[in-house]
Amino acid sequence: MVQWDVPMKPAELAERRLVEAILEGTFPVNSFLPPERELAEMLGITRPTLREALQRLSRDGWLEIHHGKTTRVRDYWREGNLTILGAIARYQKKVYPSFVVNLLQIRLLMAPAYTRQAFEAALPEVTEFLQTLQHLPDEAGVYVENDLELHLHFTRLSGNPIFTLIFNGFGDLYRSMAQLYFANPAARAHSTSFYKNLLEAALANEPARAEEITRQVMLDSIHLWEAAEKNASTSSDENM
Repeated sequence: MVQWDVPMKPAELAERRLVEAILEGTFPVNSFLPPERELAEMLGITRPTLREALQRLSRDGWLEIHHGKTTRVRDYWREGNLTILGAIARYQKKVYPSFVVNLLQIRLLMAPAYTRQAFEAALPEVTEFLQTLQHLPDEAGVYVENDLELHLHFTRLSGNPIFTLIFNGFGDLYRSMAQLYFANPAARAHSTSFYKNLLEAALANEPARAEEITRQVMLDSIHLWEAAEKNASTSSDENM
């Protein structure tokens, strides 16, 4: 069956452009948006469509709207929420270069916890899944999808759905950064060892050991990511 791309509605397109303008600094934090008529003309939309977009951005925490007053851009780092975090992940190149490292540091805090909880709550399912990761083809794309599925699977088996909601918010970003990460053979070898050690911990019924293994691997992944970014930047400079 043919799948057609559904074009964005004007309000959705306006919403995206405004988020980009906020993240790029066109409309900085704590600044005020232009009057409705001027902003609608800038975006090429009608004022009712603009109001729809503004209301959605206000609901998500980007803007502060008071009737009869100018609309303020909120300090999204201080006043934001998980909805904003997901949007920032999609536009992370427009924010600042260390965003991915900061995100990996959060994973360093979360992954050991949901791994241990998954081991304690659903060891047979954990063991069965880890067995499927023991002989992966040495291809970046294969590791990208399987590593993403491992973390999602463990968040679901942990019994805490908040882990899954947080992780789902970064699915697209995870795939894009994992493509660069797993392009490095050392990263693939490191994850191969990770999956093997986790399976050994599962077969021995050692949740605490699995937690420590995960913590160390998440820490190592930050260093490997920084090395991958540095190599990519060096290659880009050499090709200019």
